[in-house]
Amino acid sequence: MSISQALLPEFDHEMAVTRKVLERVPEGNYDWKPHEKSMSIGRLAGHVAELPGWVPVTLDREKFDMATEGSQFPPLIASSRASLLEAFDKNVATARKGIAAATDEQLMKNWSLLAGGKTVFSMPRAGVLRAFTLSHVIHHRGQLSVYLRLQNVPVPAIYGPSADENTMAASG
Repeated sequence: MSISQALLPEFDHEMAVTRKVLERVPEGNYDWKPHEKSMSIGRLAGHVAELPGWVPVTLDREKFDMATEGSQFPPLIASSRASLLEAFDKNVATARKGIAAATDEQLMKNWSLLAGGKTVFSMPRAGVLRAFTLSHVIHHRGQLSVYLRLQNVPVPAIYGPSADENTMAASG
């Protein structure tokens, strides 16, 4: 089995669960945040939606310097649930296509994140996809689920039931 074929089931699962969380982001009040140091809910949801967009950057380049190239990726801030989901779906489709087409050789080549020419990290692209993309989405999705709870929005089941959804309940 190729590396990409091993990554795709996890990618598909995590993106489906992430979409369920993004579907719950309440309309309006995108400036709300739980603490002055926190991102607003609109920015956090936008960040979750934009993160799969890093897959092509990882697969198509050898490095990325946030200081000199970061302006190519202006922060996505939710303006509506529909636009948020549209951006997420587009990024996921492009990412999935890229992962599916990636060769083992391509995925084992190093990729580096730089800041002003200084290396923040460098690792094989397969590791970048898992750590910088998937784990990054999962981390911020967790934050977003807390934001939903604080806004009294029902939190979807993620890795089993939530207090609002018992997907394990027996039917009948």
